[in-house]
Amino acid sequence: MTTHDRPTPSATDTHVVENQSPPIPVRDAFAADVPLVEAVARHGADHHTDRLRTLGRAAGSPQWRERGLEANRDLPRLRTHDRYGNRVDEVAFHPAWHELMSFSVDWGLHADPWTSGEKGAHVARAAGFITWTQIEPGHLCPVSMTYAAVPALRRAADTEAWIAGLSSRSYDFGLRPPDRKTGLVAGMAMTEKQGGSDVRANTTTARPVGDDTYLLTGHKWFCSAPMSDVFLVLAKAPAGITCFLVPRVLPDGTRNTFRIQRLKDKLGNRSNASSEIELADTVGLRLGDEGRGIRTIVEMVSATRLDCVLGATGLMRGAVSQAVWHSQNRNAFGSALYDKPLMRNVLADLAVETEASTALAIRLAAAVDAAESGDEAERLLRRIALPAAKYWTTKRSIAVTAEALECLGGNGYAEESGMPLLFREAPVNSVWEGSGNVNALDLLRAISREEGALDALLQELGAATGVDDRYDLAVRSLLAEFADLDELEYRARRLAGRIAVLLQAAQLIKYSPDGIADAFVATRVAGDHVTQFGTLPRGTDLSTILSRADPLE
Repeated sequence: MTTHDRPTPSATDTHVVENQSPPIPVRDAFAADVPLVEAVARHGADHHTDRLRTLGRAAGSPQWRERGLEANRDLPRLRTHDRYGNRVDEVAFHPAWHELMSFSVDWGLHADPWTSGEKGAHVARAAGFITWTQIEPGHLCPVSMTYAAVPALRRAADTEAWIAGLSSRSYDFGLRPPDRKTGLVAGMAMTEKQGGSDVRANTTTARPVGDDTYLLTGHKWFCSAPMSDVFLVLAKAPAGITCFLVPRVLPDGTRNTFRIQRLKDKLGNRSNASSEIELADTVGLRLGDEGRGIRTIVEMVSATRLDCVLGATGLMRGAVSQAVWHSQNRNAFGSALYDKPLMRNVLADLAVETEASTALAIRLAAAVDAAESGDEAERLLRRIALPAAKYWTTKRSIAVTAEALECLGGNGYAEESGMPLLFREAPVNSVWEGSGNVNALDLLRAISREEGALDALLQELGAATGVDDRYDLAVRSLLAEFADLDELEYRARRLAGRIAVLLQAAQLIKYSPDGIADAFVATRVAGDHVTQFGTLPRGTDLSTILSRADPLE
């Protein structure tokens, strides 16, 4: 039945739909994100724009939005045994999951930047990750781990074939020998039930059997994406905690012992399978020296922490876009919500937070590109800035998605709006790769143990001084924090938060319109604006801020 065929409502027909915001129209979600487009250009990756716009058009299509919702309605299912009683340990996914994975891998959101040799490859990937997160963040967990596995593999010998498989732009699902697949996906299994982030407390053992091959036995409390082709695993070898490469299928075609005991029933990230696994004389290939597993894994952690920042930023952007669109198309008390002064203040405040997160996220991705080219100062900046950014941005993402959901009222609380998906997903970025305390303490380690890291941070902050006295005063106050080393661990969270905010402010002062930088400094740097949104000061240029949020009018 077409619209014209529908009967005219009678006088007693109560089901007439009015004043509901329509679906967000088809658009290029990358091109609509003005701060993101600008950040890509200023960090030398604008030659990737055509590819990013292809991804942006997909991210702005209703078809892909529906696929994202489908992957979260029909959740992964574990099959431990076949009908004959044989152990198979397989996880089945909705077809939408595989479509999402195929798109992400084909575009190159996984390990491609490490091997492509293209200028600005990590910046372009970061922009794509932010944009594509808005469609469905769960499947980006294995995409992120694949991205993060390559730096760890590069530290070991004889891993070229693995790196080539992980860098392939072919998504080839299924448990088969790696050399018979067109592309590979990586997962990881680090934490155990008795230790969590304290991986030195791991009890999984690794027994050497020759030629850098070991047999691993133990229980892993969180194994992400258990249908991946290969995993990075920490286990206790004779010389201490060591990193291992564990394939799901061995070269001869037999399945490595990899018992999936159960799938985790999680708050969010539900489209992605997370599991508990048992290893029993499971074949593992040593990466790096015995007893140096944590050092070997550092590069992987750095990469996944960057993706936590990118993912948090993408969730903010997706939630704010929804809130802006709804308020533009929903009337209340005589006019559009978007025209109400208080609603405009809230929306603009959310947009300022999102723009600040975007600017810092892409700056950190640019540091990865520069470090890959041998820039030591950029490597040090990434080392000290990442734990602070991960600590702060992931927490702000939770607040932003919650406030944006509230802008839609009861409609935002309904699953079909897509807002609950974004809200539930936000906490995983603050938990994954170390909770707030772990990252705050890692920041202290970078300050105290990484020579030159603090200087790199201060140089980055100093490049924005001389423009806003309030910012300059805050930077001087930060220096005083470093001078007082008493009970520094007790103050680690405050320090991490202040560093992240000042790094965001530095980007906005240097690159964003004056009104946006001024609003951010007034409320986040000079003030203590961390608990509520919608309190931008009188005189703030709300129109400029909102025009950059996701202009849908």
